[in-house]
Amino acid sequence: MSGRLVSSGLIVIAAGMTIAAQPPAAPPAQPGQGTVPAGHPQIPLPKVGADWPKARPEDVTTIDAIMKAFYEVPAGQPGEARDWDRYRSLFVPDARLVAARPGEAGTSGTFYLLVTDYIEANKKYFEKGGFRDTEAGRRVEAFGNIAHVWSTYESRHKAEDPQPYTRGINSIQLLKDSNRYWIVNVFWDYERPENPVPEKYLQTPKE
Repeated sequence: MSGRLVSSGLIVIAAGMTIAAQPPAAPPAQPGQGTVPAGHPQIPLPKVGADWPKARPEDVTTIDAIMKAFYEVPAGQPGEARDWDRYRSLFVPDARLVAARPGEAGTSGTFYLLVTDYIEANKKYFEKGGFRDTEAGRRVEAFGNIAHVWSTYESRHKAEDPQPYTRGINSIQLLKDSNRYWIVNVFWDYERPENPVPEKYLQTPKE
């Protein structure tokens, strides 16, 4: 009997017998091979209905563009009409706008509005009294087709108002869909004496 080392296994050859060496085992599969993980349901992608307004390409092709439009469209002087179809076009139809609100004794809660309900609830207020949010800082993290934007806002009634009457942070989820972005959710809270905006959210880091 003799022995020899083939590849990484010991192959023993007896008289008159030949045993072929087995190829080394394949390495374990690495996560993320471009397929849905085994066992996950195969859900068809939803389609936007024909009645949903079509976005202007210049509003949605980059994160900068969609954030600019997000703040630009609702803004205006008292008595000035807004293009609410343009605003809706930035969002997936089921997008939620969610406000966090403090309660008593340290409690808090939220209320949720679909984008169409948000417009109905706010358009008279915006158009009658004037409203203008501007972006005071932004932090972005992205992976694959998702992006998360921390966007610090300042609210004024008129563009010429020297100081904002409130400010806070919008937490915005975006979907990258081929050659455009969609807003999926907006979740925000406002600044209070016990809840100041941190300095890191008052800056826009350079790419």
